[in-house]
Amino acid sequence: MAGGTQPRGGLIEGINVTPLVDIMLVLLIIFMVTARLVDSPAVPLDLPQASQSEDVQTVFAVSITADGRLFVDGVPMDDAVLKDRARQARAKDPELRAVIQADGAVPHRRVIAVLDQLKESGLTRVAFGTVHPEPAAPAPGEAPAEDGRATP
Repeated sequence: MAGGTQPRGGLIEGINVTPLVDIMLVLLIIFMVTARLVDSPAVPLDLPQASQSEDVQTVFAVSITADGRLFVDGVPMDDAVLKDRARQARAKDPELRAVIQADGAVPHRRVIAVLDQLKESGLTRVAFGTVHPEPAAPAPGEAPAEDGRATP
């Protein structure tokens, strides 16, 4: 009898679910592995295109000191001249990016005013430059923490 020991036409008293559980576990593992491969960034970014080793990306560097003075590529400049200088630089390089480096003491409205002038001149790719602070040295009697900061 090829059908087993079960009577023909009788009631099925039990179902073997072991093969079903095995298949479901395999599917679960496959979904877990493919979920790691599909990684979409949470924040949309406008990243620069890769360039060849001979190409150099030019940056329009704008610095604002603590007393509010404005420097473009290291040269002191007035706000009235900033927009014209940015237009000229944009005409030379359409892929030009601007970097604003502002001192921490500069009021927020001053930085936004410079950002608005750059956008009016056609520079829409703007980044903000930051400097990572040096970790503070531990005072005498304090042990350095694991992240480099001093703890009491």
